Amino acid sequence: MLGSMGIFARPGPLVEHDVARWARRLTQLYVGLVLFGVSAGMQVRAGLGLDPWDVLHQGIAQRVHHAIGTVAIVLGALVLLLWWPLRQRPGVGTVSNVVVVGLALNATLVALPPQHGYPAKIAMLLGAIVLCGLASGMYISAGLGPGPRDGLMTGLARRTGLSVRIVRTGIELTVLACGWLLGGSVGVGTVLFALAIGPVTQQFMTVLRIPGVPQGHEGKRPRTGPQPPGDRDLACSDSNGPA
Repeated sequence: MLGSMGIFARPGPLVEHDVARWARRLTQLYVGLVLFGVSAGMQVRAGLGLDPWDVLHQGIAQRVHHAIGTVAIVLGALVLLLWWPLRQRPGVGTVSNVVVVGLALNATLVALPPQHGYPAKIAMLLGAIVLCGLASGMYISAGLGPGPRDGLMTGLARRTGLSVRIVRTGIELTVLACGWLLGGSVGVGTVLFALAIGPVTQQFMTVLRIPGVPQGHEGKRPRTGPQPPGDRDLACSDSNGPA
């Protein structure tokens, strides 16, 4: 009788499609976050310079004598608190970003020794950039919320009326300068990462795009006028990964 009432009926194609899409989104999210942490650890071990936020994380870590991934987690949580006055809404990807990337970074540094000699360092750096592009493509294409630092950027862009690119540049130059003054590693890797990560990520996003999942678009000027709280115009701007 229960079967005839449809209680145990097979889910329809639409339900199965939604379940499969959500499974893929969550898989891409968490695999992407882990790989992002691994790529950050590889860039640290390459010893040729880090991206701006990791320069700051490393500088602080050296001062407080804690692991760089732990500092990244704490700083990510503090940045997330700044979302409140900006009326940004975190997604599951945002909260996961704060914890998973830092843990994966710490684990990678335990497992991976520092590289010696420029051939090994350069190979490690290039591998880190490509892996970061893959990880970022997976994370962004999942569409489950920007990283805490990108949410801060888009929130400030909306509040100030400035372009996303200008706000991002201002924030990252400030972060880079502070990290460098604290002793963080700035070098050719910093420049190469800045130049290459956007195009590499974009290529992977094209392959990893999930049908039906909205994607962010870099460089859009925030709209003026009343906005719904947390209405973001991109998931992770400039294709620079889950910052």
